[in-house]
Amino acid sequence: MPLDEFRAANRANWDDRVAIHAQPDGYDSPGFVADTDRLSGVVEFDSRHLDAAGRTLLHLQCHFGHDTLSWARLGAIVTGVDFSEKAISQARRISEESGTPGRFVLSELYDTPRVLAGETFDIVYTGVGAICWLPDIVGWGEVVDAMLAPGGTFYMREGHPVLWSLGWDGPGLTVVYPYFEAGGAVAEDEEATYLGSGSLQHTRTYSWNHGLAEVMGALTRRGLRIDRFEEHDFLEWKGHDSMVEGEDGRWRLPEQSRHMVPLMYTLVASKPA
Repeated sequence: MPLDEFRAANRANWDDRVAIHAQPDGYDSPGFVADTDRLSGVVEFDSRHLDAAGRTLLHLQCHFGHDTLSWARLGAIVTGVDFSEKAISQARRISEESGTPGRFVLSELYDTPRVLAGETFDIVYTGVGAICWLPDIVGWGEVVDAMLAPGGTFYMREGHPVLWSLGWDGPGLTVVYPYFEAGGAVAEDEEATYLGSGSLQHTRTYSWNHGLAEVMGALTRRGLRIDRFEEHDFLEWKGHDSMVEGEDGRWRLPEQSRHMVPLMYTLVASKPA
């Protein structure tokens, strides 16, 4: 799939984010390099449910590799793929400086099977906040299938499509954006990243929501089997001013509205041997 104007704008925006996110008040790359026992918060949670030790793992849309290298620190043999050259360069630097082994490959998501031609992996992993940047969830499912070895495991934890359909600027929560991919791209202009720091030169982004049936269908139509599905009442970031940080470092709505909407989900699938 050619890199259209939407994803070209997203790539420019994510190029800007690399230096900002690497700072100590972001994801703290210097601290991640210095402490070789550190795991990202995302992988710290996911590793309770996925044993990657000794297995090959492909991380799609890896950004600059904190999650990818966290899996390496847990014993996985990791490859990260991202469409931002700046992110891949930063990931390689973090890997080298920390002594944490990892391979990082520059590729647009839909080009991954061509760029890594002939390779398959025991685990294909997609981290938080990734698939909303993709216009075609069916094509994404084809990539997952192409890269996953027979008998392998696909794992993802992602923002819930109900979450992405809500407007969060007012005092309450209302449905503002499309739940389904067919609703089209949502254009936004923001001067700072979701971490609330730094200043972006390229402020325009385009995102797409993908309903649960669309995501699951993209996998099952390729013959993958859904083994586990869970919905969560927490986020990895503060999505609304009313949210409260728990002892686990995750953010939840106030008690009176905590059970109103799902905020994230975990999906685990397998490819028949």
